[in-house]
Amino acid sequence: MTHEDDSYLYEPEFSLKKLLAQRVNDLKYILSFKKILATGLIIGALIGASIAWYKAPTYTARLTFVVDDSKSIGGGGGLSALAGLAGLDLGSLSGASGVLAGDNVEELIKSRKLMQQTLLTAYDSTQTLADKYASVYKLSKKWRKYSPDDKIIRFPLNGFKATRLQDSLLHEMIDLILDNNFGIAKTDKKLSFFEVNTTMKDEKLAQLFCRRMIDQSTSFFISTKTKRLRNNVERLQHIADSVQHLLNHKTYTSAAADQNVIDLNPAYSGANADIEVKQRDKTLLSAVYSETVKNLEASKTMLAQETPTVQIVDEPDLPLKKNSLKYYITIPTGIVITEILFCVFILIRRKD
Repeated sequence: MTHEDDSYLYEPEFSLKKLLAQRVNDLKYILSFKKILATGLIIGALIGASIAWYKAPTYTARLTFVVDDSKSIGGGGGLSALAGLAGLDLGSLSGASGVLAGDNVEELIKSRKLMQQTLLTAYDSTQTLADKYASVYKLSKKWRKYSPDDKIIRFPLNGFKATRLQDSLLHEMIDLILDNNFGIAKTDKKLSFFEVNTTMKDEKLAQLFCRRMIDQSTSFFISTKTKRLRNNVERLQHIADSVQHLLNHKTYTSAAADQNVIDLNPAYSGANADIEVKQRDKTLLSAVYSETVKNLEASKTMLAQETPTVQIVDEPDLPLKKNSLKYYITIPTGIVITEILFCVFILIRRKD
């Protein structure tokens, strides 16, 4: 047997008692540097307090709304309810489609088009939400260097055709909002309640953005959902108005012809034929008008049934929830982290 084999066979075994003894010695060694530990305590407390003081607070606007789409819940409602008790979603299994079906609401509210339209609404009488957001998040200074005239990029209140530079700034704002400031979630998969949260550094900006995003989304939902039926109602209304105008004209001309025929010689049969033609046209127009009005009223009823209702349940009222770092959290955290670093430094120096 070689010398290497002998050393391997007689290698000391692991001892928990010895390991604990070593750690106790390390602790005693660390505690001997009381001044360094006290300095670390003060530095950690100052760092924690500075972070809490420097970190700007944010404000969260929370809005809850419910979508009532009578058609989507009308058919098979009982079966869907029974399936819901078993944890199944028949709407998703059946491949339901439409503006308000499934998770479409969440995706549409987060659409870039709606966010851009919301950012271009007024914050006050002098600036838009986009102007305020760029100012609060220091984007105005960042993008000023790209401006040809070295001026802050502004977004007029009265509508405008955006330049390439303004579009680029809006795109960056929307990216930041989607990543950090805005969120929507369904509170329960079996219900139609949605919760929208907007967290920003300016309280009024968070409130206005949250409310107007829902206003923009609601208008888009309703107009998209009912576009086909609204077009049909408008078409039938136009036909009904035209037929009514023609019917009124025929009624007046027929009455005038009846009055004139009284004084005519019975030998002239052409006048009677003219009256009969007018009466026939009047009768035909009356039938067309009656049928058109019937179809118009039926279309209006269908439009009312198809129109979804977006009802706001909870609105973000001032003052909003304030999010800020608490001193009683940051100071102990700073102390703990600093003391750990100091202890590691002391032990490393001891080994060296």
